[in-house]
Amino acid sequence: MIEIKNLTVDLGTFCLQDINLKIEPGEYFIVLGPTGSGKTILLESIAGLYPIKSGEIWLNGREVTKVEPEKRGIGFVYQDYALFPHLSVKGNILFGLKQMKQPKGELQSTVDLIAGLLGVSHLLERKPETLSGGEQQKVALARALSISPQVLLLDEPLSALDPQSREDVQHELREVHRRLETTIIHVTHDFEEAIALGDRIAVLGEGRILQIGTPEQIFRQPSSEFVARFAMARNIFSGEVRYAEEGDAIFSIGDLELAAVTELSGKLHASLRPEDILISKEAVISSARNSLRGTITRIDNRGSTIYLTVSTPLDFVCLVTRRSFEELGLKAGEEVYITFKASAIHVF
Repeated sequence: MIEIKNLTVDLGTFCLQDINLKIEPGEYFIVLGPTGSGKTILLESIAGLYPIKSGEIWLNGREVTKVEPEKRGIGFVYQDYALFPHLSVKGNILFGLKQMKQPKGELQSTVDLIAGLLGVSHLLERKPETLSGGEQQKVALARALSISPQVLLLDEPLSALDPQSREDVQHELREVHRRLETTIIHVTHDFEEAIALGDRIAVLGEGRILQIGTPEQIFRQPSSEFVARFAMARNIFSGEVRYAEEGDAIFSIGDLELAAVTELSGKLHASLRPEDILISKEAVISSARNSLRGTITRIDNRGSTIYLTVSTPLDFVCLVTRRSFEELGLKAGEEVYITFKASAIHVF
C-alpha cells in the first residue's frame, strides 16, 4: 500500500499542496489532470527525486520520505522512454537487475518472463533506435518491471504514441496489471485513457487534489466545475435549486426550469453529459421529464460520433453517432427536440 500524508513540495514557481492519497496493494491508480497541474512532480516526489517541504510518503508500512530513490523499490517509466541507446533491448531490460547484482543464473529467466509478457521477445537483440514508439515503450515497461518493483510509476506513457500503438500498449498495461498485480500509479491528461485503465482516479488541478473516486464517480458525479469540464461533461450550468409543491427538485437557469434529482438547494451548478440527451425531429413521448425545442446551431464532426449544439436558446451540446446523424438527416439551422431524464442532471 502507498500512503501519502499532507505532502507539500515547493519548487518556487510551483507548489504541490497538502496531497493526501491512499493507494491499495495491486491497485491501478490514475492521477488525471491538465498540463501544468503537477502530475509529474507528484510522481517524481514519490520516487524521491524532489525534496519534500512537509508531509510523509509510506510504502507498504515503511516511511520512505527521506530514503534514497534507488532504495525505495520503485519502477519509473517516462513518456519519452529514456532507453539506453548503446544497449540492446536485452541490455536495457537487464540494466536494473545488474545494478541490483541479481545472480547471473536468474538473469535470463527474468528476461524471458518479462519480455514474453510484454511481447518483445523477438526484439531482444535490436537497438532502441530500430524500434517503433510502441515497441520502445514496451521495452521501457519491461526494464522497469524486471526489478519486481513494489510500485510502478507511469508518466504519460501513451501520450507520444500513435492511436494504434496507444491501443496496443494500453492492452499490454491491462494484461501486465492482471498477471503481476503490481501496484501502478499512472498519470495522464487523457480522460478516456483514465476511464479505460483506472480502478480509481484522482483529479489534480493547480497542485491540489480536487476529487478522488471510481471512473464512474468522476464521469457521472463531478464535485466541481473544474472536474466536470475535465471529464468532458460539456453542458455545465450555474443556477438555483428550488422545490415544487409536490416536492420535486427544479433547477432554474434564468427563465429555464429543468426537473432534477437532488437533495441540495440554493445556488449551485449542474452538469449534463452530451450522450444523455436524446435528439429527435418530433417531440418524444417518454418518462423523461425534460423536453425542449431548439435549433441546431453548430455541428462538430468527430468521425464516428458528432457533437451537435442545440440552442433552446440556452445552448446544449448533444452527442449522436454518425449513423443516427445521417438517418435523421440533421443539419445546421434545423429545428429539433432534445429530451433527457431528471436523473441525468448532476447537481453540485
